[in-house]
Amino acid sequence: MTDLQLLLLSALQGLTEFLPVSSSGHLILFSKFTTFPDQGLALDVAMHVGSIMAVMIYFSEDIAAMVKGVFKTWLIPNFKNAGSKLFWLIVIGTIPAVIAGLCLKLYGMEWLRDSRIIGWTILGFGILLFIADKTGMTIRKIDHLSSLDAFLIGLAQCLALIPGTSRSGITITMGRFLGLERRDAAKFAMLLSIPTIAAAGLLVGWELYQSGNFQEIIYAVDGITYSFVFSIIAIFIIMWWLKKSTFLPFVIYRLCLGSYLLLDSYGYLDKFLK
Repeated sequence: MTDLQLLLLSALQGLTEFLPVSSSGHLILFSKFTTFPDQGLALDVAMHVGSIMAVMIYFSEDIAAMVKGVFKTWLIPNFKNAGSKLFWLIVIGTIPAVIAGLCLKLYGMEWLRDSRIIGWTILGFGILLFIADKTGMTIRKIDHLSSLDAFLIGLAQCLALIPGTSRSGITITMGRFLGLERRDAAKFAMLLSIPTIAAAGLLVGWELYQSGNFQEIIYAVDGITYSFVFSIIAIFIIMWWLKKSTFLPFVIYRLCLGSYLLLDSYGYLDKFLK
């Protein structure tokens, strides 16, 4: 792997992680549409770790409030304390993804890195995001979420294990169906990414350590650093955009990209060009 490939991959990961367009799908497609070799799942996960570090910096005040709330209530779920409530909502929302991730790990995930699957998920879940954003009410804040709401968002997050779905996109979609305001839906989606990606990062980190491949470890550390920088930029962009705008531009992008991938992967593009 060259430094250029690592930098481009990190930029792609960082800029697409919190936009509802699927960072994992873009990382897989990168090698398919360039001359660079596939970087593998381990580096993909490492770069996602850089993204959650950016989330922790951007939402540091919320995380501090969660820590204070949890210790103030002696680790006992207390929905009257805002910090404690947010913490336990994230815990509840994380449980389904952890279970689904472990199950998928047993059967292997490489078979999902297929451009046809990515094409369908980018297209299909892009349409679903449009429906949710168009029909969903904008009257609820994160403070209004219940345990059931968090669990439903967590179930939706399980679908993000399929490349092309977009973890942020599908959680935002469920949040919009539940009536969350756009910025709050995006914020909860980002906070929900912390434990899920952290768990995956620890697992992959342990596997890299056991392999003894120090070159891969160096690549992973560099990927984390670069993606952190680009992720910070992406978070500012999406939170600024959602102050007054909708998810429509991202939906249009997904429709165009998904359609292109399906035409290309099924051979229709070649027939058309001929």
